[in-house]
Amino acid sequence: MPSARFLLTAALVLFGAPIVWRTLRGLLRGQFAADVVASLAIITAVLLGEPIPGLVVVLMQSGGEALERYAEGRASRAVKALEDAAPRVAHRVTDEITDVPVGEIRPGELILVRPGEIIPCDGVVEGGRSHLDTSSLTGEPVPRLAEVGTLVESGAINQEGALTVRVTAPAEESQYARIVELVRSAQASKAPIQRIADRMAVWFTPATLAVAGLAWLGSGEVARVLAVLVVATPCPLILATPVAIIGGINRGARHGIVMRSGGALEALARVDTVVFDKTGTLTIGRPDVSGVAVASGVDRSELLRLAGAVESHSGHLLARSLADAALQEVPALPPASGIVESPGRGVAGSVEGREVVVGSPSYVQERFPQAASDLGALDGAGLRAWVAADGRGLGVVSYADHLRPGLEEAFSGLRALGLERMVLLSGDSQANADAVARTIGVQDVRGDLRPEEKVAAVKELEAAGRHVLMVGDGTNDAPALSTATVGVALAAHGGGISAEAADVVLLRDDIGLARQAVSIGRRTMRIARQSIYVGLGLSLVAMGFAALGLIQPIAGALLQEAIDVAVILNALRSSVEIS
Repeated sequence: MPSARFLLTAALVLFGAPIVWRTLRGLLRGQFAADVVASLAIITAVLLGEPIPGLVVVLMQSGGEALERYAEGRASRAVKALEDAAPRVAHRVTDEITDVPVGEIRPGELILVRPGEIIPCDGVVEGGRSHLDTSSLTGEPVPRLAEVGTLVESGAINQEGALTVRVTAPAEESQYARIVELVRSAQASKAPIQRIADRMAVWFTPATLAVAGLAWLGSGEVARVLAVLVVATPCPLILATPVAIIGGINRGARHGIVMRSGGALEALARVDTVVFDKTGTLTIGRPDVSGVAVASGVDRSELLRLAGAVESHSGHLLARSLADAALQEVPALPPASGIVESPGRGVAGSVEGREVVVGSPSYVQERFPQAASDLGALDGAGLRAWVAADGRGLGVVSYADHLRPGLEEAFSGLRALGLERMVLLSGDSQANADAVARTIGVQDVRGDLRPEEKVAAVKELEAAGRHVLMVGDGTNDAPALSTATVGVALAAHGGGISAEAADVVLLRDDIGLARQAVSIGRRTMRIARQSIYVGLGLSLVAMGFAALGLIQPIAGALLQEAIDVAVILNALRSSVEIS
């Protein structure tokens, strides 16, 4: 029967060969990683017929790799999520309407886009009138009116009316496809994070080989070489970082912060610049009633009651906001009848026998010319609606997107961490972006940006040596989130594609969690480095004793185990909450 030593050696070859092969392949690709010493220890143990120390090394190496895989979690599926969300079918308009794969639609053809559908190709509206939800493309929260002559882009969602669109670009060249390609290229070009273990291995591995060489030259005993390699096997490098990272990931999860990979948590510790999207990130992303100006002799509550009654029958975003605002001031809305809605212009109906009109100034004036003299002095800039009843102008309702609560505390917390450089990038107008930036105290603000321009802005910062944390929530942010050193998505509001493209996902719409994520990343890596330094320091001391022949290979393996336990216990502190 085979001897126990033979069986153990066979097991060492079986389980150690994959580790050695991976190390060799990495070296051939120029990757100098932490497992070089471990592979040398395994090879030496096989050559000397000392399987037990080698098996201990295999156990610790394999355990560390398993922890790495667990800490990394699943890879981002951003591109797949984008492609899955793209429309697959278009309604071609000829003598009849036929459904065809969107890839068959060519420039010059007519397509029908029904309410609730995503526009599949860029084009120009030739028939119909509706509003488009372009928030996923531009970040602009207010639906955009689309009528004959309006340029429309793929990815926008048609809201209440059917549109006939003359296609100007095939689906594979339209705006949505460009966003998909931006995310794909950003992820492909994003440099992999050089893990702290590999950075430390650059000097520790040569030091180990030097000590092993001196032990051989000084004694001529191969056993001393194996003892040095065994106690020098960088298990602190292999174990400390993944154990600390798992603790950090678990700690973040308890606060609603999902770290999609260990590399993301390491990168969080290095960020020095924060880039924010505006709409849906710093703002709520839904325009609410910001003011009501009433004409002389008009009661504010009565205006809201009448306007809310007719607006409650509309599916338009602003109509819902006005109806909600009315219900905050009056107990209930009266019934409305005879509702007539003009997409993009306004709504009219009968409330308690009174004819009520709510909408754009031109729409209201067409029905009630007297409203112009009643409300002209109350009108102003920005998003607003006129309200009139029975031929008389009652007032003007203004709308605005509001900042999220708690922004001041969140920004103070980020600055307290040393993140003084903050940038606001928005697809919304420059004027709206400037207004938000003034409120939150951000100096570097850029509006009217397309998704590719956001990517260019992030790349510009990184080219200047900055480590960028990008916070966003919409489809238009996905390419920039993929490009940044660390992309952070607010999933509760936007979710979907932006969450898939990001490295970190915040499960609550709370910017303060971004500060907490950075804090967790920094503490986690501080504990990991501490564990590594202490573990390697102890290993260096043990290497000296092994080189002098005072530690035999098996004893060295047991000593390395004790060092590993100490390293793991210290690294586990990263999961502990601190006050």
